[in-house]
Amino acid sequence: MALVRRKPQTQAQFDRLKAIIKRESLLTGGDFKLASGAQSSVFFDMKKTLFDPEGASLVGELILDAIADDAVEYVGGLELGAVPIATAVCVKSAGAKRPIKGFFVRKEPKGHGTNKLVDGQFRDGADVIVLEDVTTTGGSSLKAVAAVRERGAKVRKVVTIVDRLEGAEAAFAKEGIALVALFDRNDFLER
Repeated sequence: MALVRRKPQTQAQFDRLKAIIKRESLLTGGDFKLASGAQSSVFFDMKKTLFDPEGASLVGELILDAIADDAVEYVGGLELGAVPIATAVCVKSAGAKRPIKGFFVRKEPKGHGTNKLVDGQFRDGADVIVLEDVTTTGGSSLKAVAAVRERGAKVRKVVTIVDRLEGAEAAFAKEGIALVALFDRNDFLER
């Protein structure tokens, strides 16, 4: 897994986002069930950070900076975790030289209306980046990868806010996809 290289001008933003995640989203000492089905005494409730005005702004800026060299028009991922992230990236890209559009992948078609699995701004065959709030084994993101690949998309990488270091990188590597993380679990836990 590649952690985002922190440029001197963005280090203060990383430090501030880390503080917000620690304050708002890091839960320890409980018995939490993860999306992977595993149990853990550590849980990242990233919705608290992503719906904090400064947290959302920092996530959008830092991910936009992390993907600046990627020739993609679209970012998105599996509902619900990726929705506020994609929105933050889109908003922050509005004034950029290259605005980026967002999409999301439903866990299942809604059964009415357009009955789309991939919704929002998306073009078949596009180069995309899949976003995730927290990666553990990579299962949630791989569902999004499969859905957009069915539409001909080329997934350039998965970008996560926090990687729990529990197998996601290896799962993505099997699919030929790099994992890039703003932080990993060790950034938040005492060693």
